[in-house]
Amino acid sequence: MTLGLWQDRPAEEALETAAAADRLGYSELWIGEMATYDAFSLATAIGLQNKRITPAVGPFAVSVRTPVNVAVSAATASSLIGRPVNIALGTSSNVVVTEWHGQPREKPAKRLEEATEVVSRLLKGEKVDFDGETLHTKGYHLRLPSPGSSVAVAAFGPRAINFAAANADRVLLNMVTVESARRLCDQIAAAAKAAGRPKPPVALWLATSVDPTPEDLKQMIRSKTGYLAAPGYSDMFIEAGFGDLVALAKTRPHPKELRAAMPDAELAAVTCITGSIGDVESRISAYFDAGVDEICIVPTTAGDPGGVRTLTEISKLL
Repeated sequence: MTLGLWQDRPAEEALETAAAADRLGYSELWIGEMATYDAFSLATAIGLQNKRITPAVGPFAVSVRTPVNVAVSAATASSLIGRPVNIALGTSSNVVVTEWHGQPREKPAKRLEEATEVVSRLLKGEKVDFDGETLHTKGYHLRLPSPGSSVAVAAFGPRAINFAAANADRVLLNMVTVESARRLCDQIAAAAKAAGRPKPPVALWLATSVDPTPEDLKQMIRSKTGYLAAPGYSDMFIEAGFGDLVALAKTRPHPKELRAAMPDAELAAVTCITGSIGDVESRISAYFDAGVDEICIVPTTAGDPGGVRTLTEISKLL
């Protein structure tokens, strides 16, 4: 499962959600990095408070965190909690990289490729000397034990999909329709075959709510506003029947205007997992049939504090 880190909820709710996931027997907890907690710090706090669940941290923006920083942080968290810490890498967005951090987001695809290679080698305990097109490092190797991390790559565009299929331990997708998931999984399988390796597992993050309240629906749909006009995602939404909404989003209206035009239930039906527990089970099965290997549910919490209701109901399907 995945922490929602919902911006309309108290940041500390993440600890409540993590505790529920651990108690209910979820095996892995994805911890992203948004605008509140440092992800590795939160992963360490969760790992110390809960004794079973495996943290998976990221995706980290490769234009912001260096490979050495990622490797050291993963090894630190793993050493402190006494179990592996998995990670994911991605290119992130201009808002995060250039506006928040003031870093150049140049050649992001190449940077992702080089960072994945260097991080993977560092996490194995290798001493890495690397002089690439976008990254340079010399002489460092982990002083702490290797954290046993798998390295996932967050991908969506063709170049990232092909690279991840050929090199990553897992491919991480976010918020795609069943039809889009099927196409992406087919592309991943073909690219992996061309690279002479088995298709890596595909993990998919999806906002999820069992028996959602209106507040839950609004919360999960609010997170889609930034994707409606985004390259690739806009085509997905048009295919799903939201062409007018995409056209409005591309005019860059005030967020309140765009949000008012978004049909909560209809959008949730194609880009989230929602409904009765039977509906949820059917929806998960549809993604598995499309080729996804791991569904990482992102429980809403606006009408379900901590996501406990949704986590409890879905745990019965495990």
